[in-house]
Amino acid sequence: MSHGMSQENGTAERPHKAGAFDVRNVIAGLIGFYGVVLVLVAIFGEEQSDKTGGVNANLWAGLAMLVFAASFALWSRLRPIVVDPGASVSGDDDGPPGH
Repeated sequence: MSHGMSQENGTAERPHKAGAFDVRNVIAGLIGFYGVVLVLVAIFGEEQSDKTGGVNANLWAGLAMLVFAASFALWSRLRPIVVDPGASVSGDDDGPPGH
């Protein structure tokens, strides 16, 4: 029973979510940061469209990274990882259960 009624006192337990420790949030933060940097470079940096065939590559790559980061953050929000409260956190397990 991963969540529901606690055996000790009969009260309802809330499922614990990974939250900020979810790797999708870390990925979204890093990709989003680099996306913002690229968009700012595209806006305030010098024009380099002759190297890219007339396309502002920094702007388009930055916007794509922002969309990617937003999708990861939304995915993490809509489908959170629920941590099993019965899982061992102490690290004293030597291997898989039963060995």
